[in-house]
Amino acid sequence: MTDPHLVVTLSGWIDASGAAAAAVGALVADCDARALVSFDDDLYIDYRARRPVLEIRNGVSTRLVWSSPELLHGHDAKGHDVLVLAGPEPDTAWHRFGATVAGLCERFGVRSMSSLGAYPFATPHTRPVSISATSPSRDVVSALGFNVSSIDVPAGVAAAIEQTLHEQGVRSVGIWAQVPHYVAAMSYPAASVALLDALEHVTGISVPARELRREMVLQRERLDRLVEGNDEHRDMLARLERVYDDSDDNSDDNDEGDGATLGEQLDMRSGDDLVAEVERYLRDHP
Repeated sequence: MTDPHLVVTLSGWIDASGAAAAAVGALVADCDARALVSFDDDLYIDYRARRPVLEIRNGVSTRLVWSSPELLHGHDAKGHDVLVLAGPEPDTAWHRFGATVAGLCERFGVRSMSSLGAYPFATPHTRPVSISATSPSRDVVSALGFNVSSIDVPAGVAAAIEQTLHEQGVRSVGIWAQVPHYVAAMSYPAASVALLDALEHVTGISVPARELRREMVLQRERLDRLVEGNDEHRDMLARLERVYDDSDDNSDDNDEGDGATLGEQLDMRSGDDLVAEVERYLRDHP
């Protein structure tokens, strides 16, 4: 294994539309990543909160499917070594989990780490997905050129891993995609593709993700049709586009918080209506 890059996405934390999970799914598939390390699920997982799945076939209990964090290893399209930390976010022992991951990174020679996530934002689906970045290193954030913000939020275990690896000299960054608020409850492959493209920008890891890119085009066409059929939805989308286009950096990097600014400019009721219509469309067209 030569200078592998670590990609972290653990379920249970902020991931609007499941965009990060879908991106990592494509990464694992395209890199043919296989399990390398399994973590002690009895130590890290509260199975009363995340119960195992019992598979019953014709009345026969065939097996229990236990969910636990795993470290996988594979190679990208260019032959780069890639490590993927995936599975459920630990419920307990975060300090121990972070130290264990850091020890594995030292053992395998990891030089850089990226975590992936996505959050809902008042942004139009007709514009490129905006990417935000976080890092314990000011130099890393400045060099990437992604959106940044100033805000206090509850942290996920990926942030704890970022801090631990940063203290060991490992270049660590969090990559976040903005998902249009009106599709945040459904899959949004455009955000997954944006995360993979950002990952390639940061690390050089190349993931074709052809199926995700195909789904991205199809979903864009469907959303366009939904909006076109309703005057209120067209008006909401036009206002979102104006705010996006008028923004100096198309980002949420205002220290005062662009969320409040957008809230003053937009009437989100039509967005709620669009959410309901999207959900109806999904029920009728699975």
